Amino acid sequence: MLSKEYLGTARTLLRVARNMTDRTIAHRLKTSAEDYERRAEKAALADAAKALAPLAARGNREGSTPK
Repeated sequence: MLSKEYLGTARTLLRVARNMTDRTIAHRLKTSAEDYERRAEKAALADAAKALAPLAARGNREGSTPK
């Protein structure tokens, strides 16, 4: 899953930022980590939508009445 990869990258960036002595670079790493967390959320939503799409399509066919 793409969302897990984004979260893994975000965690790595945060870990490196904590160990960074240069505050400017640490701040940039934290900002990048936040961006990867947002990407993870979007990817998780996209994954959920893909998983639910077949169920929604099946539900629409079963719920319709023939004319």
